[in-house]
Amino acid sequence: MTFQEFLNVAFSPVNTVLSVLLALAVVYWLFTILTGLDIDVGVDMDLDTDMETPDGHVHISDDPSMWLQFLKFLNLDIIPMAYFLTLALLISWLASFYLNLYISLPVWLGILVLIPIGIVSILLTKIILKPLNPFFKEINHKGEKSYDFLGREGRLKSAIQGDKIGIMEVFIGSDPMTLMVKSKDGVMLEHGAQVMIVDEEPQKKVYYVKQIVQL
Repeated sequence: MTFQEFLNVAFSPVNTVLSVLLALAVVYWLFTILTGLDIDVGVDMDLDTDMETPDGHVHISDDPSMWLQFLKFLNLDIIPMAYFLTLALLISWLASFYLNLYISLPVWLGILVLIPIGIVSILLTKIILKPLNPFFKEINHKGEKSYDFLGREGRLKSAIQGDKIGIMEVFIGSDPMTLMVKSKDGVMLEHGAQVMIVDEEPQKKVYYVKQIVQL
């Protein structure tokens, strides 16, 4: 296969989106490896769930919704999301690439086939990463037990109000961590607001924050 043939298949109407996403994932990991920094895409995730995400993990409460049960089934309460998504994307891209290389499918059918490819890729990723669960679980366990977040300051990555749960980013040294938070007094706190952790629930599932007044 020539390089031109590779490009023709990789950037065909069916594979273009997967190829671009995979290229972005490679750029992300290269940036992370070379700089040690994480990229903040600034997405305002409007979540109202009982989960916590320190160090990129999804932490699920004892009575999660069906969606969170699905995340737990994929071991995303242990495996960092970035690892899981990157591997699942790579498997999907490889499957779609070779399928379109050896079988000539109509564009609509090639796009339709991406659905079962995506499902199978997710399940394969769960199986492939399963041997690493003890490693990631140990890292995450130590991370949760080591830090006291009361009094720490950070930035909201989603708006919160009343009993709504949002996401806050704090830094432990140079390491970014994300926590699930609520507004202490129920007042509206906008995405991007600088806040301080002033209280927590007994089991440390959710932290309560107040906005820092800029003088």
